[in-house]
Amino acid sequence: MSKLSHVDEAGRARMVDVSDKAVTVRTATATGTLTCKPETLQLVREGRTPKGAVISTAEIAGIMAAKRTAELIPLCHPLPLTKVEVRIRPDDALPGFHVEAEVRTNAVTGVEMEALTAVSVACLTLFDMLKAIDRSMALANIRVLTKTGGKSGNWQER
Repeated sequence: MSKLSHVDEAGRARMVDVSDKAVTVRTATATGTLTCKPETLQLVREGRTPKGAVISTAEIAGIMAAKRTAELIPLCHPLPLTKVEVRIRPDDALPGFHVEAEVRTNAVTGVEMEALTAVSVACLTLFDMLKAIDRSMALANIRVLTKTGGKSGNWQER
């Protein structure tokens, strides 16, 4: 059985010591969706929602969340993020929104959690801003698409 990195010899949770790891450029992209009623999507497209600029507000919320990931996820290391981009694209076929985040750093550990946090909070913000007109919305399929850098190298969803 392999040794668990986030548990000490007594079984207590701990933050992994990454002080001996090399600083490398690390990136991660994550994605997810928020489905809604077609009428809700149309109101967003027309800019007629009660809470205003839904997409731009959710994109900013995702960026802000990525920067605070270490405050939300107990064993995550705080990282100096050099790039966070959140893109939200309406999709009539869902109907709903595709949310994607790209995060970059020069650090000793990866940014997958930051990318996932950005997508999650962007989706939650969409939900919050639209819940007055659509309670049937659902967040789905939040996942990492790619990661680069570090000892384990590059990874891409297939």
